[in-house]
This record gives sequence, structure tokens and C-alpha cells, in this order.
Amino acid sequence: MTGQRVQRVAAPLRAQVLEALRHDILAAEFKPGERLVESRLCARYEVSRTVVREVLRQLDSEGLVTTVPNRGPVVTELTAGDAEALFEVRGALEGLAGALFAQRATTEQRELMGKVVRRYARTHRKADLAERLEMKDEFYDVLIDGAANPIIASTLRGIHARVQLLRGLSMQAEGRGPETVRELTAIHDAAAVRGDAAAAREACEDHVRNAATTALRELAARQSG
Repeated sequence: MTGQRVQRVAAPLRAQVLEALRHDILAAEFKPGERLVESRLCARYEVSRTVVREVLRQLDSEGLVTTVPNRGPVVTELTAGDAEALFEVRGALEGLAGALFAQRATTEQRELMGKVVRRYARTHRKADLAERLEMKDEFYDVLIDGAANPIIASTLRGIHARVQLLRGLSMQAEGRGPETVRELTAIHDAAAVRGDAAAAREACEDHVRNAATTALRELAARQSG
């Protein structure tokens, strides 16, 4: 198993390794429940144990890694109950973020949301999973920034970090791509074009409900397989 080679450039080494390991976890290079052995990670990313330990602590705080007694750090394995709880909170917060975006976003933020949604619609069929996840992250960055609420920003970004473990499942499900385009277009139309707070909230909540349904179905299939 080979990972992303870490380049010693301007960005701090710890940040590079953090990004590389996070990417590899979300790309399923490491499976849910798999032990993250320090010596192997040192060899994989060609860094010291000190760097690896710092990165593992950060990913533990994000919810992507769980430290298990007598086993050490493992890739977090979400149960159906964990997933349902995350999606419930995510739906409420994204709904509020959508409503606030409709009320507070600048002209530039509204235009940027449109650009992101149109790019996703145009390229999602050919893009690989990592590229689609990156575009979705950009969409949420615009949504959260336009909501202009730092509490929502910090809380929702923490939830998104854990939901990333499931987002790949839902985004790869058959037929989910076109549905996502329709849902993001509806959010953009309500929040950025019409500035309709109630409709924006509903569109955001609908997107999360549909994502939850797909992710929970795919999770159940994976755990039974």
C-alpha cells in the first residue's frame, strides 16, 4: 500500500502529513477499524514518530481517528446510530446556514456559489471521488462563509470532518450524482439567486436527508457484506 509522497516544501511538514493521511483515510486506503501503526506510517510518509503522533492527535480531535485502549489509534468506524446522529445535527445546522446565507451573503459569495455549483454539474461525471469531494468542500466553504456565523462555522466544519467518512459512500452510489446536482442547484437558486431564507433552509435540509438515506443504505450494505 503506497500513500501520497510528502514533499518537503514551504508548508510545515506536519501539515503535509496531516493532509496526506486525511486524504488516504477518506480515500479508503485505510479501512474503518484498521490500526494505524506508527512505524508503518513513519515509513509510508517518510517522517518521524513525533510528526506521526501529532498528526494522529489532530485526526483524533477531528473524529477521523479513534484511540482504542490496548490497540492504539484506529480509523474511526461509524455505526448506523453514529451516522444518524451526525446527519440529524448536520441537517439542522446546514438548514440554518442556508437561511443565513440567503440573508447575509455578499454579491461575491452568491456569485461564487453559482460558479461552484455549475462546475460540479459540468464535471462530476468525469471527476474522481477526490475531485468531487473537493468541489463539495468548496461549496460548503462558500455556504458557511456566507452565513457569517462563527459558531455555525466551527461546529459544522467539525461535523463535516466526521461525515467525510460517509460522504464517499453516498457520492459513489449509483444515481446519486445527478441528484446531488439537482439539490445543490436548488440551494443556489433559493439562497443565492432569490435570497429566500425559508426555501434555502428547506433545500439544505432536503439535501442532507437524501445524503443520509443513501449513506445509511450504503453503510448497511458494507457492514453486512
